Amino acid sequence: MILINLLPHREARRQERKRAFFSALGLAAIVGVGIIVLWFGVLQQMTSTQEARNRFLSDEIKRLEEQIKDIAELRSEIDALKARQKAVEDLQTDRNVPVYLLDELVKQTPEGVYLTAVKQNANVVTVSGHSQTNERVSELLRNTAYNSPWLERPELVEIKAVNVGTGRDLRRLFDFSMRVSIKRPQSATSAASGASGAAPAAKPATPPKRGKVS
Repeated sequence: MILINLLPHREARRQERKRAFFSALGLAAIVGVGIIVLWFGVLQQMTSTQEARNRFLSDEIKRLEEQIKDIAELRSEIDALKARQKAVEDLQTDRNVPVYLLDELVKQTPEGVYLTAVKQNANVVTVSGHSQTNERVSELLRNTAYNSPWLERPELVEIKAVNVGTGRDLRRLFDFSMRVSIKRPQSATSAASGASGAAPAAKPATPPKRGKVS
């Protein structure tokens, strides 16, 4: 027996293909939306994690800035304390400087030299006096330059011949003026020990002739 299908099978097949297409399209849309939602959730998680890291870094930076500020304040306080300590040490040293200065002048002044004035301006001392000869003044300059732990860089300012006294007491002396700088040793004790243990200087050079000294 032969069966003949009189239904519109082509139209039914077309409708079936259309339903399958829309079903696949809907499934693809659902999968796409799911992927987008999942990716959006991942992005939100990554953003939250990064924001948490940023907040942590910001808090740490603020804490470090406060510590740096505290360290800077401590350093300024330490510098101020060091400055005060140095000022006190300088005052202690300056208080003893006149004693050491006079003691050194007594030690380094040779026989035949008489000091008449000593004037100090900061670390520079001006010394005036009389000498029997030019050689004695040269010896004083050498002593203050090489043999003294407290004095350095002596400089002869002026020397001239003068007559002192009258009649039989008339003497020819040399009036001189010199400048010398004061050293600032680390401590008076070390300076004193250096003064006691200072070795004698080498043989001095030949003193200048009288004709060359004004």
